[in-house]
Amino acid sequence: MTNPPQHRQRFNLALLFALALPLLAQASEPLPSWNEGPTKKSIIEFVQAVTDQSSKDFVKPAERIAVFDNDGTLWSEQPAYFELLFAFDEVKRTAPQHPEWKTTQPFKAVLENDHKALAASGMDGLLKIVGATHTGMTTEAFDDYAKTWLSQARHPKTGKPYTEMIFQPMLEMLDYLRSQDFKTYIVSGGDTAFMRAFAEKVYGIPPEQVIGTTFITSFQFKDGKASIVRTPKLAHNDDGPGKPESIDAVIGRRPILAFGNSDGDLQMLQWTAAGSGKRFMGLVHHTDAKREWAYDRKSDIGRLDKALDEANSRGWTVVDMASEWRRIYPFESPATEQVQ
Repeated sequence: MTNPPQHRQRFNLALLFALALPLLAQASEPLPSWNEGPTKKSIIEFVQAVTDQSSKDFVKPAERIAVFDNDGTLWSEQPAYFELLFAFDEVKRTAPQHPEWKTTQPFKAVLENDHKALAASGMDGLLKIVGATHTGMTTEAFDDYAKTWLSQARHPKTGKPYTEMIFQPMLEMLDYLRSQDFKTYIVSGGDTAFMRAFAEKVYGIPPEQVIGTTFITSFQFKDGKASIVRTPKLAHNDDGPGKPESIDAVIGRRPILAFGNSDGDLQMLQWTAAGSGKRFMGLVHHTDAKREWAYDRKSDIGRLDKALDEANSRGWTVVDMASEWRRIYPFESPATEQVQ
């Protein structure tokens, strides 16, 4: 006769196992924050095709290169690029060391929160601000400034740290790709050093796999201490055609998957698409004014116009955030899945 305590123990274990099955299934399901539909299906089918050794589309692990833009693709970019907001705050923080800024544009506009005057300064003004806040210091010092700002600054709309304004569906995609022996890179117009300050902790992407805009640096050895100093001279603008150029120079392999969100990513997608074999090109389309922002062709930030036309004409994947993402940010509760 079965011992009652043992019987109850086996029953409890069986019950726990039965209750855990749905959770285990959910955990093993790729892309849980993506609604069922053509985009999620196409991503999974692509990954399965290139990782199946019996498939004609099989790609060796060493060649499974995936590249992602950062601003607007992996995290939000409104109401302004987050790195630019960092630069504005750095102007205010270091203003006591530069009394001339009180009467010199565009710094005067930043200090007085004069958005009209700042806009009038144009791209030249923004480059002056970035140069003043990103160079003239060691790489270690800049990394410290960036990490300090990221730990303290809060997004004006949500009140969340900027490192929480990341897209949960894209985090899942990064994890899914890496679980299938893909190597994931950031290829963005942002400053490489700024993105390296958070990319590994936030995205799981190590510093050596972060490619961005760079300044010329200078090695110095002074008083027995070695350092690398960031100079104001631009080395490489990693936007538009600069993206495939840096991919070729740094990675040395053509990606088989590329994701962006704006016209600045068009050439990166074109470069990826031009390779042989099965390819995946994707665009994040910001269509959710309620949970994030809705913008594309006429936006001053993250404009998606020519790339959208080419994606539609060439059959690239365009992700409609409003209908295809169950949630935008990790701190949100998933929305009820929508019927496609």
